[in-house]
Amino acid sequence: MNSRIHQFPKVQDFGSKTRHKFATKIFEDLRELSVDGPGVSRATYGSGETAAMQYCADLAEAEGLTVSYDEVANLVIELPGKAPNEPHIICGSHLDSVPQGGNFDGAAGVIAGLISVIRMKREGVVPPRTVRVMALRGEESAWFGQCYLGSGALFGELTETDLNRPHRTTGKSLESYMADVGAKTDAIRAGDKFLQASDVAGYIELHIEQGPVMVARDMPVAVVTGLRGNIRHQNIVCRGEAGHAGAVPRWLRHDAVLATADLLHRFDSHWAALQERGLDLVLTTGMLSTNSDDHAMSRIPGECSFCLEIRSQSIDTLEAFYQLIRTEADNVGRERGVTFDFDERSLADPAVMDDRWIKHLLDCCKKNNLEAEPIPSGAGHDAAVFANAGIPSAMIFIRNENGSHNPNESMEIDDFMYGIDVLYTSLLDPPL
Repeated sequence: MNSRIHQFPKVQDFGSKTRHKFATKIFEDLRELSVDGPGVSRATYGSGETAAMQYCADLAEAEGLTVSYDEVANLVIELPGKAPNEPHIICGSHLDSVPQGGNFDGAAGVIAGLISVIRMKREGVVPPRTVRVMALRGEESAWFGQCYLGSGALFGELTETDLNRPHRTTGKSLESYMADVGAKTDAIRAGDKFLQASDVAGYIELHIEQGPVMVARDMPVAVVTGLRGNIRHQNIVCRGEAGHAGAVPRWLRHDAVLATADLLHRFDSHWAALQERGLDLVLTTGMLSTNSDDHAMSRIPGECSFCLEIRSQSIDTLEAFYQLIRTEADNVGRERGVTFDFDERSLADPAVMDDRWIKHLLDCCKKNNLEAEPIPSGAGHDAAVFANAGIPSAMIFIRNENGSHNPNESMEIDDFMYGIDVLYTSLLDPPL
């Protein structure tokens, strides 16, 4: 057992001040386990994610909760309810992070669920339904170029292409990493489902907002209405023709960098036009580079590679804009004498949160004297996978400063405790 666990107060009183100290220490411990320069790194199916899971498992066991790992190596912490044979409630999130990211993204949801069931256990409260807190593997796409790995595997959604995806630094396949932590990779490859929607009465995920809206509106807590889906290409390569920087005139050049810049500018122009029409869309190119083996100041670049991600709450908008992307790539290729080679496309569907749960969570906010609003999520979350699998799903957002996916990501513990109060209240009287 982790030695840090013994430092938690073993007092019967688990009031708000005790819970505040409890949460603060958990976040401090998780940071110590995975600190990486200015931020934290908890790699998907890697040592940092595993250490964070083991920490939570040790804490849960010390509190007398049931701990197990499912077939895809997600951590499951269980508190039996009054109707143990009826569909259960799942709450939780993920514990992995982007490289040198923040300490609260994902972890806040797992810790919120854990503190909620610990409070019930210590105070002798038995919830109406069994509550399972899940720490899901691999929500971040940063490590294997694909998101929702732990939740997707639960529902048999990982493809052979997904399992063969290489790790961003080691090149080792996702399947081998999953096998290393005990996942049943043969069954995953066969598309087996390990969780049936009919067995789950609801999925609730608490998460930091990761954006500026709640800070601007001075809202510590909000309730999510829906989540953006995305289409991604991990690697698109523009192939032109290398040449002497001084000897080739403009009209005879096939410059891969200028062609890529032209294409991205067209994407941006179309994005602006669609936004003026009121359509929900965001577009990002987070990586762009020439070949370091041969690029030079005096060489016309013959190759340029970049990634591409588009997000929207509408699948129709995603698909329409994607077709526009492919059309413009053909146009630029023809006009500039280059080609654009796209790797395999990945798709994560948008998701709508359950109306009954949205109303229930808003009511729970009122019961805790919190003014909360329903807002959409710009980022994707595991809740989308559960919702699209047919499970009534909901999300609680917590206000946080400095965005997310960066070391400056921050969250006030006071705001976090407000969110836990809402989560706890919702578990005591879920909309069944």
